[in-house]
Amino acid sequence: MAGTVRTGRSGHFPHLNLNSDGQSHPLLNLASVFTLVAGLVAFVLGMLLRYDSGTGKSVAIAAAAIGLVTLLVGLYCQMVSATREERILLVCGMVAGFVGLALGLAHGGFAG
Repeated sequence: MAGTVRTGRSGHFPHLNLNSDGQSHPLLNLASVFTLVAGLVAFVLGMLLRYDSGTGKSVAIAAAAIGLVTLLVGLYCQMVSATREERILLVCGMVAGFVGLALGLAHGGFAG
């Protein structure tokens, strides 16, 4: 059929959609994005601890706390998630949060 194959570029990025099932999940979408962003923050703080010996104990506590919150929120949202796209963001955020948590704990986070 004519017009069914795209031959040219439309000039814009494809629409990012976390609701592939056709229903709106604004709270789950927000929690998925939060898990990804918080996991990346915990990961970056953990890497700062790993490669910069001058960072203080407050960075270790922050990395451990943010990583723990990321894991808890991510695991709950993983149980109630509705679409594959949400689960992809959740797993990526939880893995990054776990690395941040582990590095934060290894460098003295939550230790008295």
